Amino acid sequence: MSGFELLVRGARVVTSAGVEAVDIAVQDGVIAAISPGLEGSAPAEVDARGLVALPGAIDAHVHLDDPGRAHWEGIPSGTRALAAGGTTCAIDMPLNASPPTLDAASFAAKVRAASGAAHIDLALWGGLVPGNLDRLDELAACGVVGFKAFMSTSGVADFPPADDLTLLEGMRRAFALGLPVAVHAENDTLTASLAAAAVAAGRTTMRDYLDSRPVVAELEAVGRAITFAEETGCALHVVHLSTGRAVRSVAAARARGVDVSCETCPHYLVLDEADAEVLGAAAKCAPPLRPDAEREELWAELLAGRVDLVATDHSPAPPELKHGDDMFAAWGGIPGAQTLLALLLDAGVASRRMPLSMVARLGAGAPARRFGLAPRKGTIAVGADADLVLVDLAARTVLQREDLLDRHRLSPFCGRELQGRVARTILRGRTVALDGRILGPPGGRVIRRGAPPGL
Repeated sequence: MSGFELLVRGARVVTSAGVEAVDIAVQDGVIAAISPGLEGSAPAEVDARGLVALPGAIDAHVHLDDPGRAHWEGIPSGTRALAAGGTTCAIDMPLNASPPTLDAASFAAKVRAASGAAHIDLALWGGLVPGNLDRLDELAACGVVGFKAFMSTSGVADFPPADDLTLLEGMRRAFALGLPVAVHAENDTLTASLAAAAVAAGRTTMRDYLDSRPVVAELEAVGRAITFAEETGCALHVVHLSTGRAVRSVAAARARGVDVSCETCPHYLVLDEADAEVLGAAAKCAPPLRPDAEREELWAELLAGRVDLVATDHSPAPPELKHGDDMFAAWGGIPGAQTLLALLLDAGVASRRMPLSMVARLGAGAPARRFGLAPRKGTIAVGADADLVLVDLAARTVLQREDLLDRHRLSPFCGRELQGRVARTILRGRTVALDGRILGPPGGRVIRRGAPPGL
């Protein structure tokens, strides 16, 4: 065979059929052949012997804050970090941009911001807030992957939480449109009341913040969202679960026929509340980090196959919003764009013998299928986009702040020794990152949701 534009030689390739040392041929940005010892040559050849080839990661939960708050992150810097970390497609959340993505006009503004600026492909979430139910149809026509709603305060005034009636009616409309609703599931009455009482009493430490967002607030909201999804038939996705008990609630609902999926984040898998008390504002997030026992229970659920996907919830902010001793005043969000695969490889594959097939499913295959990006995304298969990440499982590195490419580099993972390193990221057949360095100009596209297959 000849006429390929790229040949990747000799990697241990993770496909739906297993892990096998094969060559991958690429033509016109698409995988054209997968086989041992492919004949022919190509203008670009990569010797990948000793490396593992995974499908490029799909981070289904990022906040790039563009347009309007690019000083928080921005599409250029955020997608550089994502590319360096092995992510070839990210799904940008509707809030923290200004305006938030609540209608066709704001969708178009985000597309303009991404044009010529993104180093990887981007898909977009639309928002579900009080007052925009009549805009869900136009967002669906634009190609959003689904609608994001908060069941507690979002932290930004222009993206208010969905009251129960808005959420229920929004789910009914989303069902008619064939799109999922994603929810941030925490009980707002509980969390707001506990926070107000702590602040009024002058209790503003990290310990006080952790206590203001108890597990029961997550469990109750997850249960309520599942009830609404069961009533409406809507596909429900519960974001950033922090506890094994919440995962079991989702699994039990799915077992009785509810169309519900869930994600967790690397920070819930590798950090706990003791880390939060040491790190301070750098480790503030919502839901908060949990005790070590809860973290281990979450791992057990993930390794048992009951967590659908892992996403970063990359939620950066300027340094002045992440400093100080008042944990209620500090911005709640953890940057993680560059460390999704690195943390899964270290804490999962190296430390817990997670199969490489599970990394591929959690980090690429499941989000592609759930959010309508398959079969072009999320898999190494003939006919799919040639989105690949080559990783060195044996390499050990210490994450340094200067290695990070996001705007403010405030990662709580700095100083952590990691086993497993992203060596090369390939987007539609073109190397966009090599050993942590970005190659070439931005070449990412905004992609629209296709037919919505299930998980």
